[in-house]
Amino acid sequence: MSVNEPPADLAAFFTEGRLTSIPRKPARRTALLDHLAQSLFEPDRSYSEREVNDALRTVHADTSMLRRYLIEAQLLTRTRDGSSYRRAATLTVLSDQPPAA
Repeated sequence: MSVNEPPADLAAFFTEGRLTSIPRKPARRTALLDHLAQSLFEPDRSYSEREVNDALRTVHADTSMLRRYLIEAQLLTRTRDGSSYRRAATLTVLSDQPPAA
C-alpha cells in the first residue's frame, strides 16, 4: 500500500509523498479523498482499524481525521462496531457540470 503519484491538480497538497494540507473546497477535498482511497486500499478487502491507520499514516499523522473524512465521503465503509473497514465504490466524475444527456 503506497500512495501513487497524485494527479496534477492535487500535487500542491503533497510534499515528498506526504499530505501537507487538506483542500477546503469540497470538490477538491473529495478528489483528494478519492485518490487516497484508491491508492491506499484494495477493493474487496477488509481492513482492521489498525491497518487503516497504518495506511493513512504513510501520508499524514492525523489518521483519525483522514479516516473520518473517508467515512463521511462514503469512500470507506465500516461495520457498526468499527472492527472492519472496506473501500467503497470510488467516484468517477468529480465535476461541477451535470452529466451529459
